[in-house]
Amino acid sequence: GKPRPKITWLKDGQTLDSKDVGIRNSSSDTILFIRKAELHHSGAYEVTLQIENMSDKVAITIQIIDKPGPPQNIKLVDVWGFNAALEWTPPLDDGNAQILGYTVQKADKKTMEWYTVFDHYRRTNCIVSDLIMGNEYFFRVFSENLCGLSEAAATTKNPAYIQKTGTVYKPPCYKEHDFSEAPKFTHPLVNRSVIAGYNTTLSCAVRGIPKPKIFWFKNKMDLSGDAKYRMFSKQGVLTLEIRKPTPFDGGIYTCKAVNECGEAEIECRLDVRGNQ
Repeated sequence: GKPRPKITWLKDGQTLDSKDVGIRNSSSDTILFIRKAELHHSGAYEVTLQIENMSDKVAITIQIIDKPGPPQNIKLVDVWGFNAALEWTPPLDDGNAQILGYTVQKADKKTMEWYTVFDHYRRTNCIVSDLIMGNEYFFRVFSENLCGLSEAAATTKNPAYIQKTGTVYKPPCYKEHDFSEAPKFTHPLVNRSVIAGYNTTLSCAVRGIPKPKIFWFKNKMDLSGDAKYRMFSKQGVLTLEIRKPTPFDGGIYTCKAVNECGEAEIECRLDVRGNQ
């Protein structure tokens, strides 16, 4: 233009920092220099030419790209047979360019030499096969864009151990047996005739799982609160001690056993003769 136009450069609508970029204008052109391009230099640039009240402008979009960051959250999901399943998530930094794929590598724990299993792989999960029985493996994954592979890789923390066939013992699965049992008397109470004034005992035996609770009765009356009687239970043998019985203590004695599976009872007659 004539006379020589005034030239203005803007980035995303803002004036450019002269420390960050350089601009050289001549009578026939204008040049923008970015000597060390970084990702933040990407954006929409606009150059305006103005002569008095006449102007013209043009927009230029610049995209700076770089190698991407490594994938994130790599996990060893499963190991079976001669296979290992991996999964990961895309990198936090894509280098300002589309992620084209991933490179997956494996290394035997003994040598730690890396071998490529997949390259230009598009998904974020894979199954690595043909692993060697008895060996342990680490895995790593690089991300890739137009600039190439990421500088670093995502590497599994723990190795995958490929089991030797026939060495894994699987215990048989047994259904847990229910040992619960309702009370049952295995030895009965026996009718007795005793002399008044001498301590006497009544005995029987019971079994049951869980251990049953025991109750003693005389003529249907509960004896648990009566100091005249003492009750013992040892390894299923039940004993009722009657202290210095009198003829009044004669009658029908009942032993009752109760647990969560049921109950049982047994009885006998006690005769108390006067002391002549």
